Amino acid sequence: MPKIELTHVTKRWDKFYAVDDLNLTIEDNAFVTLLGPSGCGKTTTLRMIAGLETPTSGRITIGDQVVFDDRAGINIPPNKRKVGFLFQNYALWPNMTVYQNISFGLTNVKEELPRIDLEARKAAALIHALQRPDDVVKTIRECVDKKGKLDENKAHIKLIDRYEISIFTAKELMGYKLHETMEPATVAKAKLAELEKALAAAKQRCQAEGCAFSEDYTYLKNGKPVTSVRKLSKEEIDLSVRRVARIVKIGMFMDRYPAELSGGQQQRVAIARTLAPEPAVLFMDEPLSNLDAKLRLEMRSELQRLHLETGSTFVYVTHDQMEAMTLATKICLIDNGVLQQYDAPLTVYGRPNNTFVADFVGNPAINFMDAVGAQDPDGAVSLTIFDGLRASFTPKAPLDLGAWFAQTEAAAQAKRAAEQEKAREKGHVEKGNKDVLFRHHIAKVDEEEDFGDEIELTDRDFVLGVRPEFLNISEEGALEGEIYSAMPTGMETTVKVRVGDYLLTGVVFGGVLYRIGQKVKLGFRGDDVALFSRRTGKFITQGSLKLQ
Repeated sequence: MPKIELTHVTKRWDKFYAVDDLNLTIEDNAFVTLLGPSGCGKTTTLRMIAGLETPTSGRITIGDQVVFDDRAGINIPPNKRKVGFLFQNYALWPNMTVYQNISFGLTNVKEELPRIDLEARKAAALIHALQRPDDVVKTIRECVDKKGKLDENKAHIKLIDRYEISIFTAKELMGYKLHETMEPATVAKAKLAELEKALAAAKQRCQAEGCAFSEDYTYLKNGKPVTSVRKLSKEEIDLSVRRVARIVKIGMFMDRYPAELSGGQQQRVAIARTLAPEPAVLFMDEPLSNLDAKLRLEMRSELQRLHLETGSTFVYVTHDQMEAMTLATKICLIDNGVLQQYDAPLTVYGRPNNTFVADFVGNPAINFMDAVGAQDPDGAVSLTIFDGLRASFTPKAPLDLGAWFAQTEAAAQAKRAAEQEKAREKGHVEKGNKDVLFRHHIAKVDEEEDFGDEIELTDRDFVLGVRPEFLNISEEGALEGEIYSAMPTGMETTVKVRVGDYLLTGVVFGGVLYRIGQKVKLGFRGDDVALFSRRTGKFITQGSLKLQ
């Protein structure tokens, strides 16, 4: 499967930048989720890679093929990019059966394809099945009901799945009537002789043309497939349809119409139709958003299995961070058209690049606390939190705050210089949807209206981020609080603890019951508390937090 590379890709409408200078590499066989709030540019990014949207500038490569380059004037159409697109609303044809929906795209294929001896392939498949005639009989007889009547349609499906053959081959195998004779081995032996003779004749014809057969009976000349521009045969189309039907487990629904299927079954049909042409990359735009909560959970599991079975590269758009966390090998988090972080899910969760990422990923949401302080000679950072409480933050790894701020400022100056240089370029359009510093939310009992008033921040201003699971409610805690709310779910309980005017959210595992108003003591567990610069919102380091 190919690697996908986006280099300085921008998409704008007038002064609105939907995607702003995006650089991204999607490795082959990856499962990447494009995550972000509504309108952040994730669907636009997906559509640009697929060819459904034309970038304003930049370069997109799929494998070894450049599919878009504004400077070179390259823009390969979607049908030439070998990609599959799964839409949010499934887009199934209501007047077509499941089989017709899946095969529809295959019937229109006309391109350079390898030459295959389909009769030889069919003969080989029948020989393989007839070598164990008792298995064939057993498979067919499994489809006999209590009254002794054979369900031929069910038998065909069983044979198709058992031997990975087409419906035409399955019907021929059924036509031998092994299940109706007392001597299936004798009948099979006679048929085997005929089939082996036909297969030998096919091999001779192939050799007479100076060719050889591959394992799937493709003509090879000098070790390379012989190709020609042609359409797919009915046998090839059926094999493709049955292959994807096996993958998504819808073989029994081939004669039904979409209206006769549940939401989950329709989703499987849409996935099968997308997989049938064997796309190099599979794009999915919020494909589970129309399903109920239980079915979404089941389909997430199916998509994970599908990714492993197909070996394809999956690019998946969602605004649901739980979907992104559970499905992805990598999360690409976007806000206002700008890439915020591109990392493995647990890295995005544990080491967020900035306060926006920390806030967006995680349910329940992270606890933010404003802090003021400075680094001590021993490397710890002395802080004041909660309007006067003294605390000490000990970094997990050695940290020189002065050097970190200097490096961050140098990077910011370099970025401003690059933006100024870009602004001087001919044809440059200033970004109308300006990037602004994310304003993190501090949970309080009495929320004050935020008028966006600017306050002067320095390098002594920090933000602490504590995930709910790191809030430790125990008698050893140094901080006194009061249970503000408690929501048990059985496996865990989500609690909000009041500390003065502030609220902290915690997750307590197990069947623990709390009363509203109950006095508790709490502290901060582990060394994964995040420290951010309040002035820039950027992640500094992780460490442990103790009250003094």
